[in-house]
Amino acid sequence: MMRGGAVVDSMLVNAIEAAGTDIIMSVPCNMIAGILDEIQRRQLKHIPVSREEEGVGIAAGAALAGKKPLLLMQNSGLGNSINAILSLTKLYRFPLFLMMSHRGSIGEKISAQIPMGQAVPVMLSSLGIKHKSITHPDGIADLEAFIGKAFTDCCLHAALLSRELWSEEI
Repeated sequence: MMRGGAVVDSMLVNAIEAAGTDIIMSVPCNMIAGILDEIQRRQLKHIPVSREEEGVGIAAGAALAGKKPLLLMQNSGLGNSINAILSLTKLYRFPLFLMMSHRGSIGEKISAQIPMGQAVPVMLSSLGIKHKSITHPDGIADLEAFIGKAFTDCCLHAALLSRELWSEEI
């Protein structure tokens, strides 16, 4: 059997592309490095940013220009970007999909990641952001439609990508 890493990265980028995403902002994280490599390999429109709220601002401008933006980041970045997300994206109903590595969940080796990892699903719910946790490659199957819904409904949606996702055998 093939190790899941590269296959999972390709499946995730397939869903991103198929949903009509046409601009991707990212803040790097080791868990999403393969996704970023696949985005670069496919030469998709990608803007690396240094902070998550910078990505939210660029996404808002892109949405005003009729684009379908996605912000790829670590879940801890949600804490950094809540004000921009709520006072800009949510208030003005700009479409944005947040795809986040879920640090601090099962198998986390850095104890400082755990509190935010536990809080993020609750935070997303309390902020009214529809979200999915993807823990197995089978969960990627409906991701295209979920991303697309953020664009068609002009709202925020998010996916938390669990470390388990890359450890599965395919």
